[in-house]
Amino acid sequence: MSALFHPFSGDRLRIVAVGFHGLRDLLEELAPQYSTIAEVSVLDKAYSDAVADIAAMRAIRPVDAVVSAGSNGSYLRQHLDLPVVLVKAGGLDIMRGLARASRNTTHIALVTYGDIAPEVRHFCDTFGLRVALRSYTTEEDAEACVQELKTQGVQAIVAPGLVVDLARTCGLEGVLLYSQGAVREAMDDAIEVARISRLEASRREKLNTILGKLKDGVVAVNMDERIETINPSMEALIGLPATQLIGQRLSEVSDALSLQQTLRSGDTESEQVEEVGGKIVVVTRMPIIEQGRQTGAVLVCQDPVVIQRLDRNLRSRAQPRANITKYSLDHLVGQSQAIRDVRARALTCAQSDATVLIIGESGTGKELLAQGIHHAGARRAQPFVAVNCAAFPESLLESELFGYVEGAFTGSSRGGKIGLFEAAHTGTIFLDEIGEMPPSLQTRLLRVLQEKEVLRLGSTEPTPVDVRIIAATHRDLNAQVQAGGFRRDLFYRLNILLIKLPPLRERKDDLPLLARHLQEKVAQRLRYRKPGDDSIVAAIVDVSQHYDWPGNIRELENLIERTLVFRLPSSSSNITADEILAIAPELFTHQGRLRPEGASVGGLQGGAGRSDGAGQAFAPLAQGLRHKRSAAELAHIKAVLDACHGNREAAAARLNISRTTLWRKLKQLGEGQ
Repeated sequence: MSALFHPFSGDRLRIVAVGFHGLRDLLEELAPQYSTIAEVSVLDKAYSDAVADIAAMRAIRPVDAVVSAGSNGSYLRQHLDLPVVLVKAGGLDIMRGLARASRNTTHIALVTYGDIAPEVRHFCDTFGLRVALRSYTTEEDAEACVQELKTQGVQAIVAPGLVVDLARTCGLEGVLLYSQGAVREAMDDAIEVARISRLEASRREKLNTILGKLKDGVVAVNMDERIETINPSMEALIGLPATQLIGQRLSEVSDALSLQQTLRSGDTESEQVEEVGGKIVVVTRMPIIEQGRQTGAVLVCQDPVVIQRLDRNLRSRAQPRANITKYSLDHLVGQSQAIRDVRARALTCAQSDATVLIIGESGTGKELLAQGIHHAGARRAQPFVAVNCAAFPESLLESELFGYVEGAFTGSSRGGKIGLFEAAHTGTIFLDEIGEMPPSLQTRLLRVLQEKEVLRLGSTEPTPVDVRIIAATHRDLNAQVQAGGFRRDLFYRLNILLIKLPPLRERKDDLPLLARHLQEKVAQRLRYRKPGDDSIVAAIVDVSQHYDWPGNIRELENLIERTLVFRLPSSSSNITADEILAIAPELFTHQGRLRPEGASVGGLQGGAGRSDGAGQAFAPLAQGLRHKRSAAELAHIKAVLDACHGNREAAAARLNISRTTLWRKLKQLGEGQ
């Protein structure tokens, strides 16, 4: 056994050696020497009989390679889809054969399968050997050749096994052309070919397993564009089984999938949109390069819906903080019974995926509550996407919510765009101000709730989505339903888990906690820390005992921010109620809100329509408050000017106003010179 070969892991190789008489004897003699690597079966058959026997053997167990010689070997190569290795005689084999034949006679012939090698003719001419040289290609040729040589007086023929048998039948001496060395070399080659074939088959099986698992369609062709490999997804797309497709030219099967241009140019074409069998697919074409040489091309078809979902998932992973909630239910500040009930109800809603409807006035914290519900639920690690339905015109809101395909409308982005429902897949979408949604979009939203799928603008194929919907409104949806402004069926779909968020006027016990929390939040945002800030909470609570906060928590936060920015720099360490009223006179003058003891609603407007003296008494107080506010504003402007060393351009920039506005304010306040 050659040192090049090692035992093959797993089952032994199976080699079939085909030969007659002398060749058969040599094969049988060598077969045991390969027992550790291969099972060698010697077959004494020819042509169609040999093909039939090998087919029967393969039906029981696979055959890896065949060893044969001469015309028999050539016939087997043409009729078997197996590697067939031919035993070939070398120059030394020919010399030995001729020497053996010449022992008893000088009338010798050399007969070979195929053309006589020029080297043999040259050898005979050089040494003056009287040897008849003949060749054959078929069994009939061999018979005719032997008869001709016998007629010419030839007594010994050196030839392959078939001719040797024919010579002996005619009474001539037949000397086998092949030596044991030639047979061993052929056996070694067959072992190596079989080993490589098994490795390739193993790789091919692994590749086919991988391709079979892919949802993308894949087809590979040779340089003649004939299909060599195709996976089940591509079979399904084309509509034909692999047994009918292998060997066919791809462009003849489907012109849309043609790889002819790729084979000619060797260029890669990525993400081309094609229509195959009435279905839109995204196609990528690539050349196959092996050892620096192009040997074919491969085509990959992808479902655009799958690509869009992958794109959505990749985007959400690439920007993990884009849709993560900032608030939990613990951020719902307050200890009043009303807010405790809201927290408890919200926690219950978080344990379900049912739709939630939050009702509350503007500024009460509806989005904070929605984020808290999402954060407390099973979807907390998934996207939270918020959209204000009142912030977009109808056409833009539709594309934002549902997305669109490329070319859906003039100006649409190339490649289309996923909508917010798809962006919220596996997570939560918060639809704020749902009462402002146009009726046409209410119908589309109802379909999302019912069918769990969205249809992009310009598309005909819906995309399944898994989203939890939380909606919010400050409107009375039931009244809108009665008036025909809101779909009744959509209202019933939204009104499954209802939470009413109380206004600040109904939870004034929480005002100190809220004011303290918001003061810390605003001060941190403004990086603003001055002595006396702790008194802001007490002052606001003191002056707003009878104020009903129409803007709710948002208004309270804005007031605190305004107070921190505009409070009098010359004030004592504790801010006073007068300062709060100077900074925010609406607390005192807003109709139906805070009023001094004994004052009426009319008195809040300077005593208009009053016959008693309360209005007159209030008027000087309101004028004094306005004066204090002007003084506070002037002091703040002066402080900024001093900090900018009198540079009005720099001061205007710091105050975020124009130089003209700064000049006008200084003039109004008596400092215009």
